[in-house]
Amino acid sequence: MTPGLRLPLRPTEPAAIAVEDRMYRWLAVLRLVLVANTVGLNLYRGDFSHPVAAAALVAALVGWSLLISWVYHSFVRRTTAWVVADLAVALTAVALTAAVKEPGYHSTVPGFWVMAAMFAWSIHWRLPGGLVAAVLLCVDDVLTRHYLSETIYGNLFLLLVGGPIVGLMVDSLLRSAARTAAAERAAASAEERTRLARVVHDGVLQALALVQRRAPDLGPDGAELGRLAGEQETALRALIRQQDTVEATPGVVDLVGALSVLERRRGVSVATPSESVLLSGRTAEALVAAVSACLDNVVAHVGTDAPAWVLLEASADAVHLTVRDEGPGIPPGRVEQAEREGRLGVASSIRGRLAEIGGTAEVSSGSFGTEWQLAVPRRPAD
Repeated sequence: MTPGLRLPLRPTEPAAIAVEDRMYRWLAVLRLVLVANTVGLNLYRGDFSHPVAAAALVAALVGWSLLISWVYHSFVRRTTAWVVADLAVALTAVALTAAVKEPGYHSTVPGFWVMAAMFAWSIHWRLPGGLVAAVLLCVDDVLTRHYLSETIYGNLFLLLVGGPIVGLMVDSLLRSAARTAAAERAAASAEERTRLARVVHDGVLQALALVQRRAPDLGPDGAELGRLAGEQETALRALIRQQDTVEATPGVVDLVGALSVLERRRGVSVATPSESVLLSGRTAEALVAAVSACLDNVVAHVGTDAPAWVLLEASADAVHLTVRDEGPGIPPGRVEQAEREGRLGVASSIRGRLAEIGGTAEVSSGSFGTEWQLAVPRRPAD
């Protein structure tokens, strides 16, 4: 996962779900410890105005602890309604303390048991959930007892600090689990692509290259077979190169692989750097479309079999593309005249696309043919 990624309310990544499962299992252990502490303290203190009602309340807390621990054990059962009900039980137990204890009591009937419900909110809703649960528990406690001592303040302060901190820790752990799982999948996928590319290169590509070289010796039909084999070899190499692009970065395209596909067109040769040239999807799409428009002009004005060359050069600051043919060239002023007359094929298909991504498109023409120079700056996102 990348920084700034928003996690869903309920994790969907199996690794994150596994981490959440472990958190709730440990929460179940903590809850049992806390409910045992609650039972022991209430038996020890015995400051009740209604002992039977107090005993029923403590028994209800024990029963709820067992039930909610069973509920939280399953991801399917762990719904928002149960998490809300968990805190509602804690708030109710705190509020009922005044009805079963003598006035001026120092500790509520549930005591530290309420932390389990707060931590459940921290796990479910991360930082906001931990903070909201802590605030609600503190307000409930203060409104119920109608006074505040130094010891009580210290307990409430721990709630206000503990809930959000646990929420932050949960968020960090879930993100880390999802990132690790994504990285492991990307590594496994890259390893498999490398293995398949090696097999294809050593087998299919070699066979296609051999057919391309030998087929013309069989006559016209063989020449056509060799041409088709050459096109398939080029397409397969382009596909392998595209698959080698880092998939862990969404929205990024390897311009080298995208341009290599243009070699499927008759007479087109593409020269690129050996390493990948990674650009944002929008920038790469605009450049490929502009180059295709240049090649369309070659077909329209020079011929379907006319050779054309595409050269890609990339630096840290910019990407430069050259598209050249050996046709008769464009008469001087022809492009400008077409723009004035409203025939905007060149203006919109080539120059317009480059302008949209902050680039430039310049054309030079003469007896040597026509040459387009396309340039676009590389931004940090590229």
